[in-house]
Amino acid sequence: MPSAAPRSALPIRPHPSTTREPPPRKLKHRPCTSYTDLEAHSLNLPVQQPQNSYNDRPAKRSMPTPTKTIAVVNSSGRQAASFIRVAVAVGYHVRAQLRNLDGIVASEIASLPNVTVLVGDLYTKPKLPGAEGVNHGLIEELYKGAQLAFINTTFWGDEVAIGCALADAAVKANIEHYIYSSMPNHSLHNPTWPSLPLWSSKHTIESYIRALATLLPKTTFLYTGIYNNNFTSLPYPLFCTELQPDGTFTWTAPFHPDVKLPWLDAEHDVGPAVLQIFKDGVSTWGSGARIPLAYEMLSPREACRVFARGVGRPVRYRRAAKIEVKVKIPNGYREQLVALEEMYALGAQDGGLQPPYFADEGLEGRVPDVAMGLWEGCRGLEEYAREVFPLEEAANGLTWMNEAEVGNGDEEGEIQGGEEEKDEDDEEDEEEGLTMGGGVGSGTATGDVTPARREESWLA
Repeated sequence: MPSAAPRSALPIRPHPSTTREPPPRKLKHRPCTSYTDLEAHSLNLPVQQPQNSYNDRPAKRSMPTPTKTIAVVNSSGRQAASFIRVAVAVGYHVRAQLRNLDGIVASEIASLPNVTVLVGDLYTKPKLPGAEGVNHGLIEELYKGAQLAFINTTFWGDEVAIGCALADAAVKANIEHYIYSSMPNHSLHNPTWPSLPLWSSKHTIESYIRALATLLPKTTFLYTGIYNNNFTSLPYPLFCTELQPDGTFTWTAPFHPDVKLPWLDAEHDVGPAVLQIFKDGVSTWGSGARIPLAYEMLSPREACRVFARGVGRPVRYRRAAKIEVKVKIPNGYREQLVALEEMYALGAQDGGLQPPYFADEGLEGRVPDVAMGLWEGCRGLEEYAREVFPLEEAANGLTWMNEAEVGNGDEEGEIQGGEEEKDEDDEEDEEEGLTMGGGVGSGTATGDVTPARREESWLA
């Protein structure tokens, strides 16, 4: 029931007087309007002019365009191609050596702006005993006008002779900063550890550079982790993620399942990291500084778990002491695989006996801090498996990614930890199977069917 008590009258605010003008607003900036100044004058609209002219404003800081030229060898390899893409994007000039223009990556590098391509082999097998095989003329031409160099040698030809010749020529060309992509010789760290032939060649070159008094102060040594991009369902040795009839993947390798290894997405992260090393200069990274370039430390079980989350299918790990070789492989690579079997057999029963990937525990302990200090926008193994691996597989002519997914990467059990199985002895036939390398139109089985995978890009 409503109250009988009288309500007090509410005060009514009087209407503002039309004769009083509101105080002028002090505008910090010129008012926004859709009219141009000319339109405003034609419509008799007030236009507020800035108190200061544009000439009174401080000049903008210029963004200098890089003027230096960088020499790069084996330019269709994963490391070199990654760097060249980034370097030319920000304005550097690159003098890029390529063995040939065959393949997708080589064609891409040759088409990039600010790239001068020098086609030719750094080494040709001499016809006469004792003759020189190094192509000194090509190396001299490579360094013409260059101030910086990013050098990643491969075992095509005499790698040590090539690496030493490149270093000597860098001294003559007065290269200001020399980055060499090296790897360790495990036997020098522990005599019970085997020497990996392809890595020990790089370390021999590193030792040669360290003996050059004029070049060493300007040199940085780069140690790269395992490439994410090595994974493929094609039957290549060591990193084949074999597609199973049930739609899952199995990775078979000699690594202890629970010992962590350093990982790197070479195509995505080498370029920005190496560019930052050049920008920091020899004052930071000179005098033979070693940089462990890797962004994740994952055991094989952890790698399978991460890869499964990305690819959306179960991925199992199977440890096998013997590395299966189902394809023809280049000369020298078989010896590398045999040495890897021997080295990782040391930790078969006790993971603590497995030698560190970089041979030096101190260097490995700096992963991923040093790499993150150079470039933070890395692409991890899970992101690679989700976004890149299916594309690379499709480029290699595979179609599994178009089929229905099997399970998912969040399931427990085999996907999470993978499996370890005993290896089985299988006979090899070197004359059967695919041939590593090749290129579109090369006439080799792998090259014609898998144009995305080239010898240089897979091994460099």
